[in-house]
Amino acid sequence: MAPRALGEHPQGFARWLSRFPLWLYRLRLGFLLGDRFLMLTHTGRKTGLPRQTVLEVVRHDDRTDSYVVASGWGETSYWFRNILKTPQVTLSVGFRRLEAVAVRLSPQGAEHEFRDYASRHPRAFRALSSAILAEPSPDTDENCRSLAQSLPVVVLQPTGKR
Repeated sequence: MAPRALGEHPQGFARWLSRFPLWLYRLRLGFLLGDRFLMLTHTGRKTGLPRQTVLEVVRHDDRTDSYVVASGWGETSYWFRNILKTPQVTLSVGFRRLEAVAVRLSPQGAEHEFRDYASRHPRAFRALSSAILAEPSPDTDENCRSLAQSLPVVVLQPTGKR
């Protein structure tokens, strides 16, 4: 399977499959996905209406209770473009719900997060690299640098509001 072009959103069955976790959260079954996923509720940049998407957690910082996520569809992802305009979001993780603010990381910060992710989840990182990069390198550091240039990484920092 060839890597997909960034910004190329899924169609047909792939779209349905990619949205399936959202239905689990809406049915209050998001806890089945564990703490590797969260549901992000954000504000539509054009409509001002609440929008939701489920994202894989790159890392959870227990100390600050912040979550790191990446935009797998690059800069064109709807949720990513929405949070750039309105960074106040709500997270649902397992049985928890918290208010947060979204902060985009620098490419250096994103590279650090990808390197950390690669060390904790090597198989998932190889799959990510193969899916996103046209020619993944056998060098993990080089793949982390390339991914950091392609995929925006965001920290979701709790605001203390519940």
